[in-house]
Parts: sequence; structure tokens; C-alpha cells
Amino acid sequence: MTWLTHLDDHGAARMVDVSGKPETLRSALASGRITMSAQVLEAVRAGNAPKGDVLGAARIAGIMAAKRTGDLIPMCHPLSLEAVTVEFDFETDCIKVTACASLTGRTGVEMEAMTAVSVALLTIYDMAKALDKGMVIGDVRLISKSGGKSGDWVASL
Repeated sequence: MTWLTHLDDHGAARMVDVSGKPETLRSALASGRITMSAQVLEAVRAGNAPKGDVLGAARIAGIMAAKRTGDLIPMCHPLSLEAVTVEFDFETDCIKVTACASLTGRTGVEMEAMTAVSVALLTIYDMAKALDKGMVIGDVRLISKSGGKSGDWVASL
């Protein structure tokens, strides 16, 4: 089981020791979608949702979540992020959320980017659920990452 980095030789969970790794510039890009009715999509786009600025709240929530990833995911290191962005694109029947996290450090920021996307999507749902409880969150995934021992990686689409 030693090829699983979060398990020791006896199969017990552990936080990976990154103290011997060099600091490198690391970044990760993740995305996800929330599908909704045309009426809700238009209300969000127009800023007419009952709870106010849906995307503004979702952007702040995503950034805050990225900063708290180490508190949410058991084996994640608490990181001093240097930048987090959360962006939105309106598509035919959904809103696509994209987040980028970066830092100079000893471990990657993939989980921070995916946490930002996930919480931003959940916030959109919360802010618009009065209009449509049937919204569907999905397709949360890592798009790319750079830096570290394993180097650059890009998802195959």
C-alpha cells in the first residue's frame, strides 16, 4: 500500500511529509457546472435572483473555501495561497465555474482549486434555490496543474 501517499506502511492514514521538497511555483485550474432552467439562468444573469448578487456571493465563497481547504479535506496541508480567481461563463443551460489557485510552495493546489469550484457551485445553488430546486451540479474536475516534482499536467478532454 505504500504507493498511496496518504497511507503509511501499515495502511494507516497520514499527512504526507513535504518538508524535504523544494519550493516551486505551483498552480491548478479546475471547473464545474450547474445546470438550471432558462428562467433561472436569466435571473442570475440579470441580477434578479431573490437573494441578490448570486455570482458575487459565489465568487467570494469560492475564494474563501480555497483558503480553508486544509480545514475541510482531512489530509490536505494548510497552504498560504498567493492567488485565487473564480470566474463564471454562461452557457446554453448552465453556468460554468472556473477557479485557479496558485502559490510558491512544497505541495500542489489542485484541491484548493476544486474546493473553490465546488463551494462556488453550491453557493449558486443556495442563492437561486428559491427559483429552482432541481438545479444539477456536476462535472467538477481538474483541468490542469503545473509545478512540483510531477511537473505539468493537462486533462484530456
